[in-house]
Amino acid sequence: MSDDSVMMLDRRALLAGAAAILTAERANAHDDPGNAESRVVPQSPVQPPVFETVQPLPKSAPGAELEVIDLWPGLPPGGGGPFRSDYRFDETLSGVITAVTRPCLMVIRPERPNGAAFVVAPGGGYRRIDISGEGLPVGAWLAKAGFTVFLLIYRLPSEKWRDGPDAPRQDAQRAVRLVRANSAQYGIDPERIGLLGFSAGGHLMGETAVDSEVDLYDDVDAADQQSAHVALAGLIYPIITLRAPFDRTISSRAVLVGDNPSDAQRRAYSVDAQVTRRSPPTFLAQAADDPVGTVDHPLRMYDALRAAGVPVELHLFERGGHGFGLGVPGAPAAAWASLFLTWVRARGFLRSA
Repeated sequence: MSDDSVMMLDRRALLAGAAAILTAERANAHDDPGNAESRVVPQSPVQPPVFETVQPLPKSAPGAELEVIDLWPGLPPGGGGPFRSDYRFDETLSGVITAVTRPCLMVIRPERPNGAAFVVAPGGGYRRIDISGEGLPVGAWLAKAGFTVFLLIYRLPSEKWRDGPDAPRQDAQRAVRLVRANSAQYGIDPERIGLLGFSAGGHLMGETAVDSEVDLYDDVDAADQQSAHVALAGLIYPIITLRAPFDRTISSRAVLVGDNPSDAQRRAYSVDAQVTRRSPPTFLAQAADDPVGTVDHPLRMYDALRAAGVPVELHLFERGGHGFGLGVPGAPAAAWASLFLTWVRARGFLRSA
């Protein structure tokens, strides 16, 4: 049996165990009418997602004017979560999102589309989503280059979703499938869908890129017949491993696997441990003075991809810290953006429609 097969079996075994636990919990809750919706299994395809204007809270928050695609036609898989209002999510005037009750995609369309698309995941330690620093500016930059951008507003496992650390992964996998299912409407080549993630969003996009062949939820409509595979991925100062001694990213580790995780849990949510020869080409960028996600994270990912024979490019900058987004113009770390566009162009991803 190949190493790839062993890793897939390890992951599937862990997911199967988690599914068994969830099934037992739902069985115990069978007599609770408050859990009825979370136990409904669709018997036939449902209507496609609604396209409308985002209504965050408050309405004057950043990105309020953008088009939105709801990821799920009803409650997300597993149920639970912060069902506190009728809004999709709470957002501050500075663009920090929490209480994601309805995960969605915020769409930024280019004036001159090139036929390719990116699903972008801002970071926030899986406790919040910062669209002002790693979402909207990045989306505007990509749109200027001709890409259609889908900002992913994913569920936060710290907000008590029943599927825990798999909740954001389900959202990300569903996002890729919805973008591919609606590719004609957006003028997108379904084979030119990429991922771009920052910090914890880099961890999420990394997991989505390397684990596209493992179904994380039951189909809810025809869109789930689409592949979750992507053409390439960009991971910027990403959290990659939850294994010691590189698990000093306290927020992400604690939210995903707790304070005393087993070796199997650490491995299951370490992106480098899931890499196979089918993983997509990957671009990595990091500042050497990053105090949160140290350089060990992209280095481990680089080694794993290289060992699997997957094309990979890594850039380490002397200064930049953590959370620099597009970077301060003229600063060393700001060079990653132009390097990334050069890389995607070389891979045939950036071309006229």
